[in-house]
This record gives sequence, structure tokens and C-alpha cells, in this order.
Amino acid sequence: MGALAAVLSLHFRIELHQLLLITATGLLVGSYVPKLRVGGKIRRRAEEIRRAVPNMLDLMVVCVEAGLSLTASIQKLANETKISCVPLSNELHILTREILIGKTKGEAFRNLADRTGVEELRSLAVTLIQTDKLGTSVSKSLKVLADSMRFKRRQRAEEQANKASVKLVFPLVFLIFPELLVVLVGPAIITLTKVLGDVAR
Repeated sequence: MGALAAVLSLHFRIELHQLLLITATGLLVGSYVPKLRVGGKIRRRAEEIRRAVPNMLDLMVVCVEAGLSLTASIQKLANETKISCVPLSNELHILTREILIGKTKGEAFRNLADRTGVEELRSLAVTLIQTDKLGTSVSKSLKVLADSMRFKRRQRAEEQANKASVKLVFPLVFLIFPELLVVLVGPAIITLTKVLGDVAR
């Protein structure tokens, strides 16, 4: 963007200080706009995955309790989540490939958490690593984790609902109340000025 701005400025024969200003603006736009756009996409993708994780865990518990291995459960989940959450499905496909090429489950899940940046998947990775080390039941550990994630999701929803009332204060005070004031007090002011005008005469 900076080079393009400089070339265009030279083409139109702009003065030096204007050329520098336009080039600097081009550099700033070229530096920050892609970062903001990509950052926004990353946040939206992570949020979509975060919303799908509790349901994925419930399905994983069902698969493990039905007798499937963890790898087979993940493959099943990758196919099941194709429609409901495409990003999570893609990540689970990558996870199964990593496990199949020889990485440990803990390492593969840690890579999944690092790729997505979702804290819930990091908790899942830690839980599975601890389960593998201590030899405890995978289904019980997943059940406990699914319950805690569901509780966190409910808390997050309540927090968002509580924030909504605070966010509504500013539009009400600055946008709606002034109009109401004009509508309610306006006719009274007009009548009052007419009466005072008549009295003055």
C-alpha cells in the first residue's frame, strides 16, 4: 500500500511533503487493515469453535461409553460436526491425522489447542494427558469436564445478558430521551411562548 501510494503520488506529481504523507498513510493502512481483518476472522472462528466444544464433549462421552476408542471417537466427531461447526470438524480431522502418523494424543491435543487458541480445548488436552498418566476413566473425566464447560457457558451467557442492560443506557440517554423530551415538552414550550407573546402585547 505504501509503494502504491508513492507510485501514484509520483505519477500525479504531488509535492514532497504531500508525497510523504500519502506514503505514510498507505503504509499504515497496509499494515493495520489486514491485521484487523485477520484478527476479526480469528476471533469469530475461535468463538464458533468455543460454542461447539460442550456439545462435542457430550458426543465424545457417548462414543467412549459405547466402546469406541478415543481416536475412533474423534473421527466420528469430525464427521458428525461437518454441518454444525465446519471449523471444529476441520480441526478434528487434522487431530486424527496427527494421531495416526504417530504423535501422542496429548501432543496432538496440545497442538489443537495452540492452533485454535480456545481455552476449552486446552483444558480438554490437559484432562486427557492427566487421564492417560494416572490411568483413570476417560469417560468419567470427560463427563466432569463437559459439566464444567456447560456451567461456564451458562455463566458467560448470564454475563452477556447483564452487560446488555448497561450497554442500553447510553443509547437511551443520548438518542431516545432527547427525542422524547422534544415530543413531550415541545408543544408545551410553543403554547407557553404564544401565551407570553399575547401577554406582552
